[in-house]
Amino acid sequence: MKIKNLLLTGCIGAIALTSCGEKDAPHNQLTDAEKSDGWELLFDGTSLDQWRDYNGEELTIPWFVEDGTIQAKGDGSDGSGYIVTKKQYENFELVWDWKIAPEGNSGVLYHVVENPKFKVPYVTGPEYQLIDDLGFPEPLEDWQKTAADYAMYTTDPAKTEIKPAGEWNTSKIVFDNGHVEHWLNGQKVVEFEAWTDDWHKRKNSGKWTNAPEYGLATKGVISLQDHGSAAWFRNVKIKELPRKTKEVELFNGEDLTGWEAYGTEKWYVEDGLLICESGPDKEYGYLATRNYYDDFDFSVDFKQEADGNSGVFIRSFIEPIAKVNGWQVEVAPMGHGTGGIYESYGRGWIAEINDEQQKILKERDWNNLRIRVEGDNVKTWLNDEEMVDLTDEKFGKGQGRIALQIHDGGGIKVLWRNFKLKTL
Repeated sequence: MKIKNLLLTGCIGAIALTSCGEKDAPHNQLTDAEKSDGWELLFDGTSLDQWRDYNGEELTIPWFVEDGTIQAKGDGSDGSGYIVTKKQYENFELVWDWKIAPEGNSGVLYHVVENPKFKVPYVTGPEYQLIDDLGFPEPLEDWQKTAADYAMYTTDPAKTEIKPAGEWNTSKIVFDNGHVEHWLNGQKVVEFEAWTDDWHKRKNSGKWTNAPEYGLATKGVISLQDHGSAAWFRNVKIKELPRKTKEVELFNGEDLTGWEAYGTEKWYVEDGLLICESGPDKEYGYLATRNYYDDFDFSVDFKQEADGNSGVFIRSFIEPIAKVNGWQVEVAPMGHGTGGIYESYGRGWIAEINDEQQKILKERDWNNLRIRVEGDNVKTWLNDEEMVDLTDEKFGKGQGRIALQIHDGGGIKVLWRNFKLKTL
């Protein structure tokens, strides 16, 4: 990495708390051109009205406004000291100025999921690392250094120009439908594609091995971290980018590529079919997509053999070791509500089907299940007959994986084929 030559720039003092040229333009304001281009401020220079505690309703953590900056007091820790935006963001460009105290450590996280099951933002949200590379009292791995995608992708050292603690830096994150860029002081220093085979290999072989939902969310709040040292932020602005639709191959007919099994029950491929079957433990089992799918139109054929008690989870997440939290579209024997929707935590059945609808299921034969999810609405069809049309605020806030289920009790076998998914 390169250290800026202070003499050439005319700035004085390696750790001064002001930087050269910081008064050249007004801060925490948007130009007319930026407003026309869709930029919005996340900090107006005077208040923290757009921020609150992580998993909270208001701002109580000791962050404050001083001299037109958001300041972290330095009382935080690995498990505390996080504030988040009140709004969620999906695809965006995020730009901000920052400086850090000597030996300091902080970060900016995005796509952070809020849920009582997640105690800290970093188990779900990727982090743009901010740290005093030049003066940190302990050796740093490359994945811990400034502008790295923390514990995942390192920076290009030839392009990484880091200013000493106390001087202002400018950073940018671009997240565009899975394409990710990290910029530092005008240089692109990190670039990668999220959710590729390489991305998942890194996720599953390092720091995030025991954080199954890390980095999977396609949207979430943005978080600033107080990691026990003072840090300053200003000119925090964001521009939202459009979502792109795509068709996804969930099942290749040959193996379980793209899926992750949880529990000890059986999942295998035979004659081009995906098969789930109870194992000797007779417990719940799940086969989940390794990626999140939030708004989509999905259809799949299923054939129930033996008991046939199963289901399709949507907008769901994994709680170690083998528990799925979210919403299940029921797949079950005759009379047990196939096509209805069950919430696995909290409310139980939120959309049941009637007696006439129960008869649409074809026993011991192939059935087609279709699920369309968009915003706070979910619709289901069984064999082209509409089963559920539900609008629900709590469901609208959810996001997560698609997962197939094996119910507990043993004796279950279900065959699956013709997976079709289009994101919306």
